[in-house]
Order: sequence, then structure tokens, then C-alpha cells
Amino acid sequence: MPLPDATRRYPVTLPDGSEHKGTVFLNRVLDHPRFQVGHYTYASDFDPPQDWASHLAPYLFENSAEALRIGKFCQIAHGVRFITSSANHAMDGLTCFPFPVFDPEQMIGFQPDTRDTMIGHDVWVGYGALILPGAQIGTGAIIGAGAVVRGTVPDYGVVTGNPGTVVKYRFDANTIATLLDMSWWDWPAEHITQAESALLSGDVDALKRI
Repeated sequence: MPLPDATRRYPVTLPDGSEHKGTVFLNRVLDHPRFQVGHYTYASDFDPPQDWASHLAPYLFENSAEALRIGKFCQIAHGVRFITSSANHAMDGLTCFPFPVFDPEQMIGFQPDTRDTMIGHDVWVGYGALILPGAQIGTGAIIGAGAVVRGTVPDYGVVTGNPGTVVKYRFDANTIATLLDMSWWDWPAEHITQAESALLSGDVDALKRI
């Protein structure tokens, strides 16, 4: 079937013809200078918020030094939170108490941690996962429900637990290299539509032919 219209706010149409308000294409609902999302990436929530940016990344402010970047075709489940670098306190002093944030003159620019959080393409972030400041999650990764993720997650790694641990890879090394080389998420929409059967069945050879 054709890809959903990437310009739609609510991409899921229910059998009765109504729009499912609990699932949104994120780049159609975000208006935040530090939060960047690729096409077809969606988020779902059982209690859809008015402000998806602050709901998903409550510490990412418009004047934050860091950015949160999420690729194309990602899937973000209910309860996921991205705890970005603005949430971190300085830990090199005798106290972690953030005195400057209580002074308007010192507040802007006082940010001990400025690392970006990066999510690749086609990443599934499961129910209630917590993504910590500076996490770098590779393309094709799966983040299990309730996982607490920090550091680097390799491409097509599967992470579970707290602390989040890579428990396996979705494919062998050759298949991963082939998928990254083909980068199907960057193809024109009509080519991805043609490839739907191959993508859903795991047929790499068919994907190559397309």
C-alpha cells in the first residue's frame, strides 16, 4: 500500500474513517528550535498531549545548548521520555546544587552538559523507555520497554534493562552493512512503497533488486 501522507498530523485512520488522535507524525506537531525529527517518525500516547515537545523531552528548552535529533521512520511508544543535557547538574564542585539557575542574569548560558542526543533512522523506542543525556542510538536499533539508555547503541542493536544493555543484534554483520549501504529510508516514497513486502518479510535480496 502507498505510504501515508507525510504531511498529515494524524497518520492513522481507523476502520470507521476517523483519525486516531493518539498517534502523530512528530515533525507535523513540533515547533521547537532544538528538536528535529525526520519524515514518517511517529509518536503514540494514550493521553495525547497538547505540547508533544515538552511531553517527550521536558528538559529541552528553546534556549538549551543541546539538540535532540531523531531520524526518519522511527516509532516512539507511550511513556517514552528523552532526558536531554539541560537536565544535568554540574558534578565537579563540592555540591551539585545549581545556584546560577536561580539568578536571571546567570541563568542563560549556565549549562554544565551540552551533549546532543541523537537517534538514527528506523528506531523503535518501546513503552516507557528512558533515553538519558547524550545518548547516541544507531539506525535500526530497538529499545525495549522500560529500558534506561545512555551512551552509544550500535546500529541494529537490541537494548533492554536498566542499565540498558545490548542483548543481541537484529541481523548478522553483512546484512547490517547492506541495509546501511542501501539506506532505504532515504529512497523516494514510491520506491519504499514498492519495497514494502521485502521490508516486512526481511528479504534482503528482494530489497537489493528494488
